[in-house]
Amino acid sequence: MEGVWRRMLLFKINLLFVVLISNNVCGEPYKFSNKHGPITSNYNYSVKYITMKVDHFGFAVDDTFQLRYLISTDNWNSNKGPIFFYAGNEGDITLFCENTGFMWDIAPQFGAMIVFGEHRYYGKSMPYGDQSYKDPKHLDAFTAEQALADYAVLLDYIKSSIPGASNSPVIAFGGSYGGMLAAWFRLKYSHVVDGALAASAPVLQFPGYTGCDVFNQIVTKAFRTGGEACPKSIRRSWDAITNLASSSEGLSFLSNTMRLCKPLKVAGEADDLKGWLNEVYGNLAMANYPYPASFLAPMPGYPVKVLCSHLTDATLPDKQLITALFNAVSVYFNYTGDVKCLNVSQATTGALSDEGWGYQACTEMVMPLCADGIDDMFEPTKWDYQQFSDDCYKKWSVRPRPGWIPLYYGGVNITSSSNIIFSNGDLDPWSGGGILKSLSDSLIAIIIKGGAHHLDLRAKNKDDPSSVVEAREQEVKIIGQWIAEAQARKLGSRDAAIRTWTEKRMASVKHVRL
Repeated sequence: MEGVWRRMLLFKINLLFVVLISNNVCGEPYKFSNKHGPITSNYNYSVKYITMKVDHFGFAVDDTFQLRYLISTDNWNSNKGPIFFYAGNEGDITLFCENTGFMWDIAPQFGAMIVFGEHRYYGKSMPYGDQSYKDPKHLDAFTAEQALADYAVLLDYIKSSIPGASNSPVIAFGGSYGGMLAAWFRLKYSHVVDGALAASAPVLQFPGYTGCDVFNQIVTKAFRTGGEACPKSIRRSWDAITNLASSSEGLSFLSNTMRLCKPLKVAGEADDLKGWLNEVYGNLAMANYPYPASFLAPMPGYPVKVLCSHLTDATLPDKQLITALFNAVSVYFNYTGDVKCLNVSQATTGALSDEGWGYQACTEMVMPLCADGIDDMFEPTKWDYQQFSDDCYKKWSVRPRPGWIPLYYGGVNITSSSNIIFSNGDLDPWSGGGILKSLSDSLIAIIIKGGAHHLDLRAKNKDDPSSVVEAREQEVKIIGQWIAEAQARKLGSRDAAIRTWTEKRMASVKHVRL
């Protein structure tokens, strides 16, 4: 069961990007660094903070904290330009700012202000500083509902404090959990947000809506693009690892062949290797971009196909299969050749917070995962809610509420809402929990053939497939319509108010004359 819990704890943590640690000076190109060396950004933005209530919905606790946000007005048309707002998710907000190039690409076209709001309890937005994760009392306001209220307050402040922004339409953007937040932001605060692009948002990845086996089935589907022998080899590798781990000689072979930083001493330690492989396969499917990228780790374009080029014979004996497997996964963890050994305790570097998402998964974000080893390439793993709940209580002294999110946000019963794009790549494992068919003329599903995890939110690239180019063109057209409609409504409301005031004034004057 430890493998299931570990995977449940990390399944959202290792999804999106490599950690980027900011060393920026405002107004200059931003320089970030990770374990692979410095990364330079040319996106200009200012880093600001706003005082935010810890609890927006209660009155007994009046604590406040500083919420960080990033803002750029370089392209903003102060007369009528919109605000593009990114609903920050589980990590340092600079991470998402640097990897959501689509917003930056289209901002000049719309004359848009860009704002990235950091999610509370992540990055530098800690309600109680280094005591934020101390105990359940300090974590009680760590919910999606409180985060959305933060964003509403932030936008209200921006609109009221920046001249010309009061009537700016707002379009929310987000990817993965951020995409869920963007959609929910529009659902719950339609008077604040005029439309939302929810990319790769698994809003239905909850009990009763999506089977726990769907994620791993789509991972397997992505690996089949590298040939049928690839997922078959991986499916066989689990038994090969178990067989070799049953003897001291086999443990030594596994440790040496996989170049483990910490050699395996007993058979049970092989579970750590299996857990690492599980995470890596999911990460590869999600980051299977058509060009070289350095998010979870430096990888070539279409890394799944490159990995699978090493797994072409599923009938190999155990030792030969493990040797081939090492060559395959080196595409992920050592593509540059700089890594000396494999640390199976870490599937990515991270400014994405495993601690933070661990708590969220144990409260609201209950997204079960399982595998049967038949329709997928993974070792059979059952979803045991009671065990999961017990593990959550042991770790956090809280128990999950698996039905809360669908009840509060509506699941698929959201047709009373409008102006949300749900985009999904058909090879993104999280697409199984996404909305894949349009629910109305303004609740629009866009499917990106061959697309990985929120590929459409990434900056344009010469190697982008036509499917994502077309998806972005459709998104831009729809966003333009939303902005035009919002501007017309606001202008109409203003004109109506002027007419009403004029009519009242004239009536008053007429009455005085009489």
